[in-house]
Amino acid sequence: MKVVTEFERNLVEFEDMAIVMPDGTRLSARVWMPEDAAVRPVPAVLEYIPYRKRDGTLPRDERMHPYVAGHGYACLRVDMRGNGDSQGLMEDEYTPQELQDACDVIAWIAAQDWCTGHVGMMGKSWGGFNCLQTAFLQPPALRAVLSVCSTTDRFADDIHFKGGCLMGENFGWGAVMLSYSSRPADPALRLDWREDWLRRLENLRFLAPRWAGHQARDAYWQHGSICQDYARVQVPVLSFGGWADGYMNTVDALVRNVGAKGIVGPWVHQYPHTAVPGPAIGFLQVAIRWWDRWLKGIDNGADADPAYRVWMMHSAPPDACAKDRPGHWVAETEWPSNRVTVTPLHLGAAMGASGPQGQLRPEHGPDFALTIASPQHLGLAAGEYFPMGLNAEMPGDQAADDALSLCFDGKVQKTPLDLLGAARLHLRLASDKPLAFVVARLCDVAPDGSSVRIAHGMLNLCHRTSRSTPAQMVPGQVVDVALTLDQMAYRLAAGHHLRLALSTSYWPFLWPSPEAAVLTVTGGHLLLPVHQGDSPGWQPPAPEAAPEWRHRVIRAGQSRRWVEQDLITGRRALMVHDDLGDQENLTHGLCTGETMSERWEIAPDDPQSAVAIHDWEQRLSRGDWSVRTVVSARMTATATHLVHEARLTAWENGTEVFDRVFHEEVPRLWV
Repeated sequence: MKVVTEFERNLVEFEDMAIVMPDGTRLSARVWMPEDAAVRPVPAVLEYIPYRKRDGTLPRDERMHPYVAGHGYACLRVDMRGNGDSQGLMEDEYTPQELQDACDVIAWIAAQDWCTGHVGMMGKSWGGFNCLQTAFLQPPALRAVLSVCSTTDRFADDIHFKGGCLMGENFGWGAVMLSYSSRPADPALRLDWREDWLRRLENLRFLAPRWAGHQARDAYWQHGSICQDYARVQVPVLSFGGWADGYMNTVDALVRNVGAKGIVGPWVHQYPHTAVPGPAIGFLQVAIRWWDRWLKGIDNGADADPAYRVWMMHSAPPDACAKDRPGHWVAETEWPSNRVTVTPLHLGAAMGASGPQGQLRPEHGPDFALTIASPQHLGLAAGEYFPMGLNAEMPGDQAADDALSLCFDGKVQKTPLDLLGAARLHLRLASDKPLAFVVARLCDVAPDGSSVRIAHGMLNLCHRTSRSTPAQMVPGQVVDVALTLDQMAYRLAAGHHLRLALSTSYWPFLWPSPEAAVLTVTGGHLLLPVHQGDSPGWQPPAPEAAPEWRHRVIRAGQSRRWVEQDLITGRRALMVHDDLGDQENLTHGLCTGETMSERWEIAPDDPQSAVAIHDWEQRLSRGDWSVRTVVSARMTATATHLVHEARLTAWENGTEVFDRVFHEEVPRLWV
């Protein structure tokens, strides 16, 4: 990556600019702007998240915001109330208070003498969510949005539920946020840091049970889901996604429904100038071009860019730590594209050496009846919902999971097959249990038998007709169901073939059903989005950024990820250990460290044996001052309830100052 140190405008930085809300709560902003902005006002770009500007996102902030500010902008990185150096308390994610604060911050920025009155909002993940949600509220000064790795539907496409299935990450993210929000403000900025910290600790909630309790798409999830009324998003939107991330569907939704411009690369859950797998792109140059068009009014053609630009990945061996993915850029002027045609493949069966074998074929075949009864540990190669880097977090070889699934195989391709869009799967099936789900994985099978997941989709069968009003299955009753797999851009190589793998378990990506279900499939078809023709490509700029933050490594970290199997009981466990080490910020002296471990364990024959255990430690210090917080969280389940437990303990200078235990059992209505 090219490091840029000289910009068209010299900068001044404010490490703790106060933005006071109407209720008197003081939010803390770190601000970069041209030093002459008071006499030559500039537009502003806001990033507004709970992840601590003083230490949490500081390494990425220092590479991005000064770069943009140097091109004639005021860049504000604001801590949400109840987090980092801001006052107040945070009750949940995307609350009305959070979004009203965003509107008030934007109004405050627009009124400053250094601002032209034009404000843009950007962010990744949480920040990508709330900039879309803020646009939905239409604050007058907001002129454009840049959203990375976000969603338009909080129930359908976030870390809580997918296809109505409860995700393991719902528990995992609850533990993460309990740990992240347990840290105090920096005493160098807040004289009242200790009083404020203890108030935060007393009011923290373990949010995983709250999220798990909303098992249908009710008013809780409708709030903050801009798909409720896309027409309310009136400002221009530029949306980024990654094929290795869990939020790849949003770009398609925004391009279709709000006229956004969309870019999807091969990336994990990171900004595209630093993300793996490569190729990374010059995200900051693309962003500045967007801001120049909509905040400065420069007619640079950004509004005429192709609607949808994607990296079409090519067949490659499975690699959960892939640094790069071969492929090529495709640019579609309009989306949906007339270059994509829907091609049906029918599910069928033929007798093989070991019994009936599932087939994907272009024509209808004889009637069949095949069963799915997956062992509970299927899914250990699924990877994370939003992988962050190269620690084996992306999907690995699917062959082992395929062997435990009901598979329908297509013919070997004589020529490459390009897929662009979302596949739609229709199944005719019956379940022997009232609560069950089905997972569909579309895989690229190489001649050596290795299997790469192209896309997956899942459906809680209680949600077969409605996400808002689920209904249990009637055991033995045949029903027709449909599910949409995730968006994809993929070139299947000649000599490879497609595989549709169906399962009734997906651990730990999904929390298992209360009883092991057997599904009987008697028909179905898969609708594939086949891309044809030579679409024009795209040549994005190469990555650039401002210099890295000034720091010293006190203790290097290390990461591990492995699978355990008890050869006596058969229990399997996915283990994750991430020690980020300890570092000192050489600008202001704050030392920080973080360590986490996860254990996801299950017995192959018992869905109620599932247990997830997460431990998080946060460390902050400077001189003779130090604080440490530890979160230990655990999730189990019975036939009737989801059991959430956590303990939060905090120390100041080695002395325990806070200890609290959380315990909540959530009724299993639909999961």
